[in-house]
Amino acid sequence: MEGKLVKQFDLVVIGAGPGGYVSAIKAAQLGQSVAVVEREKIGGTCLNVGCIPSKAYLKHAEWLLSIKEANQFGVQSTVEAIDFSKLVERKDKVVSTLQGGINHLFKQNEIAYFTGEASIAGKTVTVNGENLRSKNILLATGSKPFVPPIAGIEEVAYLTTDTFFELRKLPKQLVIIGGGVIAVELAFAMAPLNVSVTILEVAEDILLTEDPEARAILKKKLQQLGIVVETKVNIQRVTKNSVHLQSGKTVPFKQLLLAAGRKANLALPQEIGLELDEAGRFVKVNKHYETSKKGIYAIGDMIGGYMLAHAASAEGLRAVAHMAGIPQEPLNQASIPRCIYTTPEVASFGLSEAEAKQNGYDVKVSKLPYSIIGKAIATNDTEGFVKIISEKKYNEILGAVIVGSHATETIHTLLAVKQSEGRVDELANLTFAHPTLSELTDEVSNSIISRAIHG
Repeated sequence: MEGKLVKQFDLVVIGAGPGGYVSAIKAAQLGQSVAVVEREKIGGTCLNVGCIPSKAYLKHAEWLLSIKEANQFGVQSTVEAIDFSKLVERKDKVVSTLQGGINHLFKQNEIAYFTGEASIAGKTVTVNGENLRSKNILLATGSKPFVPPIAGIEEVAYLTTDTFFELRKLPKQLVIIGGGVIAVELAFAMAPLNVSVTILEVAEDILLTEDPEARAILKKKLQQLGIVVETKVNIQRVTKNSVHLQSGKTVPFKQLLLAAGRKANLALPQEIGLELDEAGRFVKVNKHYETSKKGIYAIGDMIGGYMLAHAASAEGLRAVAHMAGIPQEPLNQASIPRCIYTTPEVASFGLSEAEAKQNGYDVKVSKLPYSIIGKAIATNDTEGFVKIISEKKYNEILGAVIVGSHATETIHTLLAVKQSEGRVDELANLTFAHPTLSELTDEVSNSIISRAIHG
């Protein structure tokens, strides 16, 4: 093999997103020599064009919504102008700060970092003419936006979620094709900035992966923000400035965003002949995340399951622990929190009521609204609810849904109890501080055991 021979590594990680970089650091902490190869920017999709920049933009929207809310209660103020360039600058600073943090951690843990396109032959990874020999290779190359085969799309200067954050000027009219979590979050981020937003979804509804009651609240909120939501659409074609529907309707836009999901990056796995799943969409792995080739592992978006940053990180931690000889159980999909960072937020884990019944449980569900909680009333955060899905025999926690302010934070109380093999009884016996939004979790758990105080 041509190129300069570099020393032997215990592990070479390909991909420096939340799956790859976390795995690399843990492996180094376990005493392994580690190299990481990334062809684009350190931090991957999540840090550069996903989780982090979208949360920065959602914070900007929150500021504007807070001003509007304050006006309703006597704090009279107006927004004179929105300097979008400064908001973009803030986003870029957040991203660069976190990129610097990962680089620092790599240096601190003596991880060799290479930028470039990787190729694999046996147990050797080649990047920029250098050969990195390794005992194990971990693939964490993630996914890319799915571009649906719409007539005329190749002649349109459309955005994907990978390029959306390159915008330096607010579009007056934004049309989003897709009604999943990413699409809805970006609609929430843009509408308060006086952007006219339309969501076009081909399915029967938006957010079909989410709890129906949570979905209904978010749809109502979208309408309140002036966002047009059209479902069951049949897109005939797109032209330079409009989307043409089969119904004859034309939807104009100044900017078009395709947010119709993501698909795994399979180029490298296919080049080296890794076995894929039956549908050919993901890399097939065993319970230790090892692929069909011994010593080559894969995690994250490329193996299916929940395409979430924290799922990729958790899988990576288990994979490298297994490589180091530490016994591990595979990640339990029912214990992965799923979050939507809208206003209100939505967070959930585990089984839905329908799924629990399909699995043969004698299901008991309790749900109460935030409108009964003192802190929620005082802070004007009464929108939403806490729902716990349990079963009648042992009061086992099967799943939960929280819709409301800080839902993505408060979900972890329920998840921690479930993860510790606790039941609803343990939740009901906790002493929750007053006044807090978390008190609603107390009320709901007590309503399952006996009866809630305020419910």
